[in-house]
This record gives sequence, structure tokens and C-alpha cells, in this order.
Amino acid sequence: MTTETKLPVEQEYISSYSQQNNEPAWLTELRVHAFAGLENLPMPRPDKTKIDTWNFTSFKSHTVESESFTSLNDLPEAVKSLVDLEESKNLYIQRNNTPAFFRLSEELKAQGVIFTDIFTAARDHGELVQKYFMKDGVNADEHRLVSFHAALMNGGAFLYVPKNVEIKEPIQSIFLVDHADTTLCNHVLIVADDNSLVTYVENYISTVESASGIANIVTEVIANANAKVTYGAVDTLSSGFTTYVNRRGVAGRDARIEWALGLMNDGNTISDNTTYLMGDGSFGDTKSVVVGRGEQKQNFTTQIIHYGKRSEGYILKHGVMKDAAQTIFNGIGKIEHGATKANAEQESRVLMLSEKARGDANPILLIEEDDVTAGHAASVGRVDPLQLYYLMSRGIPKVEAERLVIHGFLAPVVNVLPIEGVKKQLVEVIERKVR
Repeated sequence: MTTETKLPVEQEYISSYSQQNNEPAWLTELRVHAFAGLENLPMPRPDKTKIDTWNFTSFKSHTVESESFTSLNDLPEAVKSLVDLEESKNLYIQRNNTPAFFRLSEELKAQGVIFTDIFTAARDHGELVQKYFMKDGVNADEHRLVSFHAALMNGGAFLYVPKNVEIKEPIQSIFLVDHADTTLCNHVLIVADDNSLVTYVENYISTVESASGIANIVTEVIANANAKVTYGAVDTLSSGFTTYVNRRGVAGRDARIEWALGLMNDGNTISDNTTYLMGDGSFGDTKSVVVGRGEQKQNFTTQIIHYGKRSEGYILKHGVMKDAAQTIFNGIGKIEHGATKANAEQESRVLMLSEKARGDANPILLIEEDDVTAGHAASVGRVDPLQLYYLMSRGIPKVEAERLVIHGFLAPVVNVLPIEGVKKQLVEVIERKVR
């Protein structure tokens, strides 16, 4: 059974939009195919969260054209705080749906590194993008929201790191929303070839509180043999956004994918973060922090699926709920048949700061192989009164003591973000939301 989806555009618009961007034929065909089959696909079914009445497909405008920034000094103050104005050598800024600023060091260009917006990548590096785009990470026919994304993608970034190239400094993308009618259908594709290394950090930030729309965000991280990708993100979209975010990783032999995610949107959100450990000796680690407030509803599903022998997967999720916010943590560690010597570990913990706040932590282990190691831990509760008592006995007021406990609770993720400006932003967001 499917539910009718009313879309503000027709199929002719999909083709004309693709042609307007001078996209290669394969991408136009993918868009048209996705749009044509959208109605016949089911909606995702996040466990324990009813999303039937959420708006995921209706929007005022598909694209909002905006002015570019001629220099970093032109950035809004909220964005300036995220970058080092002197040292940021590798930076992409998207303003609403417009590529607004770009910088890549000459050294990385000479090494063959490609970093650009997704549309330029499709035009100038079509064969490379086609090889990975919605192939191994996310499939366009997966369900209705992914199909919607494939048809209406209107922004995003592409990063390619060639074989044996190690990038020491972080690559950063900032996706800025400063127009109330912005619709985000962003696609980020990161490919780390054999024996390469890269750290990528992105920010979704709203500076206009009146924004009311949808965000449909898909990320694919491909780490080939012996590559390492560290991926950090801080999402801070305003309360008017209904957000679907799907971040997927595929790790080859001896490859590593490490996620550090600050999931701080103020609107209703469903999130799917899945890492496929395909190669022997592959490694996946996902650390997430969440703060919910008001009456927002959120569902976060984190999966690490083991196919490779001796693969290791770790999930750590900490959330703080206040007011009447409701959050579901689903953690899934799955070891497929043949993944001998695999290790799947996970921990999910939720703090509730008010009587009406609700948190639910659901650890799941699915084991189809004998010679493996697996474990999980979960807790949902209020701030430990013994911790508060200890701090207050040292002369710290109760409100300040509670604040310190919360920051300590979220520190395991905050402390691993690789850019100081981004780490500072996450701390400030946490401070603002729990105050």
C-alpha cells in the first residue's frame, strides 16, 4: 500500500532543470526515472515514530538563487565563526542553492584532489561521479524519500581523494540557509581511493528563523582499500524545517570510516546513518550527540553492517531531551554470515531534563555468524542526583551544576570534532538549547 504524494512540480520540470544545469545524460535519466517511480515506492518506516502527517515533499520554491561571497570577510558573522579566515585553505560554501564561495589549495590540486559543487563535478568529472553516485551507498529506488531526493537534488558537494594521497588539513563545506523559501535537496559524495586519508567537516546552518520548508539530505562516503575518512557534521537547521537525512558509508578492505555528528536541528527530523563494512579488516565508528527541545520529534537510526572478516563497528549515541521533545535512538549492529571474527559494539544513552520529555534507546544486535564478538548498552533517565550533589557540595549552583553534567555527558562526541571553530559552534548550540 502506498500513500499519494502531491508534488509541486511535473516531470517536464525535472528534465528542464537537469538540462538547465548542463547535466550529463546519465544524471538526467536517473532523475526522470526516480521521479516516474516515486509514487509506487513506500515511505520509510522509522521504528516507533509516526511520520504520516510530516511534510517531506511540499515546498514553495525548488531553488533560490543567491549572491556569491567575493571574500570570506563578506560572510555573515554566524558563518565567519565556523572558519579560520586566515588558515581555511579548502572550503566550499553553498548559500541556499547557489555555490557561493570556493577555495582549494594549489598543493591539493596538483595531487589530483577534486573538491567542488555536485553540479560542476557531474559536468567536468562525469565518469568518476557516475561510478559512485547512488550505487553502493544509497539506491535511488530504496524508498520514496530517496527517490524524491534523486529527482530533485538541487545542491551539494563532491570530494575525490586519489590513491596514496593523504590530506593533513580538514576539508570543509558550509551549507547556509538565509532565505525563508529555501528547499534543501543536498547530495554530498566523498570518494577516498586506495591508501588515502581525509578529514571532511560540514555545517548546515540557518540564519533566518522564519524559514519553513523541507531538507532532504543524502551523503555517500566511499572508502576504498586501506583508506581512512573522518567525517564530522553539525546540523543546526531551524524549527520550520522538516528534515530527512541519510548518511551512508561503504568501507573496503582495511578501510576506516569515522563519523562525529552533532545533530542539533530544531525541527522534526528522521535520520539514517548506515556504514557497510564490506572489506576484511574494515572499521566503522559512529559518534552522535542530539539535543531536543520544544515539541520536536526525532528518530535516529544508526546501523553498522558487517560483511568483512575481522571488521569492527562501534556506535556511541548520547542525547539530551528537554521541554516536550521526543527522541528515538535505534542502534543496529548486524554481522552477516561469513563475517568471522567481527566485533559489533554499541552504547546509547538519553538524559531527560523535564517531566514531559521522552527518550527511547533501542539497541539491536543481529548476528548470523558464530565466531564473533558483540555487545550493547542503553540507558534512559534523568540527571544523576549524586553528581549534582557532589558539584553543589563544592559551592556550584544547581543550574550551573546541571549544565556541567550535560556538557560532560555530550563530551565524547564534541571533543572529537576536528575543526576548532566547528567544535566551538557545537558547544554554543548545546549551551543555547539546554539553557
